[in-house]
Amino acid sequence: MTAATAAPDADANDVPQKKRKSGAAKWFDEHVVAAFDTLGRQLLMFVEVVKSVCTDIWKRQFPFGEFIKQCAFMSTTAVIPTLLVAIPIGALVSIQVANIAGQIGAGSFSGAATGLGIIRQGAPLVASLLLAGAVGSAIAADLGSRTIRDEIDAMKVMGVNPIQRLISPRFLATIVVGFLLTGFVCFVGFLTGYIFNVYFQGGTPGTFTSTFASFAQPADLVVALIKAIVMSAIVAVVASDRGLTTRGGSAGVANSVNSAVVNSVVLLFAVNVLITQIYTLLIPSKVA
Repeated sequence: MTAATAAPDADANDVPQKKRKSGAAKWFDEHVVAAFDTLGRQLLMFVEVVKSVCTDIWKRQFPFGEFIKQCAFMSTTAVIPTLLVAIPIGALVSIQVANIAGQIGAGSFSGAATGLGIIRQGAPLVASLLLAGAVGSAIAADLGSRTIRDEIDAMKVMGVNPIQRLISPRFLATIVVGFLLTGFVCFVGFLTGYIFNVYFQGGTPGTFTSTFASFAQPADLVVALIKAIVMSAIVAVVASDRGLTTRGGSAGVANSVNSAVVNSVVLLFAVNVLITQIYTLLIPSKVA
């Protein structure tokens, strides 16, 4: 009797462990494995899109009409929000840098710190984040709506490649607009920092521009534009992938838009840190 009653108790004690193991395995599959699966799918899409863009341009089959249409849409969607964000970012950086520089007796170097901070970090991040919020969400919503209406499947049945017809022009348009927006933010942010430093914080124009010219170098702008290209490509690929994998009707479209923006933002910050670290290691800072 004792042995007979002990066996069921042992089995009962093992049941929660089995459930916990199955729960952990399920969580691992749904989060870790799914995350790597998504990353691999997006990398494959990136390779396919780049190949399609280069091949279609070479063969003169690239849909330039759709490309121009997307550029116009993205520009009108992102320029005003980018301007409204670039101005306070430039002012905030100028105010904070000037205050800290004044506390340590280095107020004359506020121009260099403000300008370099905006060009190296502020401009590409602001432009890419606005692209992710305004343009990336629009791409995900458009492709997601097409997916749930079976338009993507219909295109495949008719022999039309969705990558070539829909994603390639949006991909190239996002890169072009992101590139231009980054240069725009560099100019607006630097001008805003100059105005706040000179007219509101008692700085002198000559000191601001001379210190910036002493420490800045062309490589700073080049790296900022490289960041813009890479980050814009990330926004386009992530948004397109989430749109094409939409499931569940209208609620699925909303979920795809949300996940596209969140995933893009996380990747943008990670890539920004990576490129900044590589730039710091390979290109030494200019000494005045």
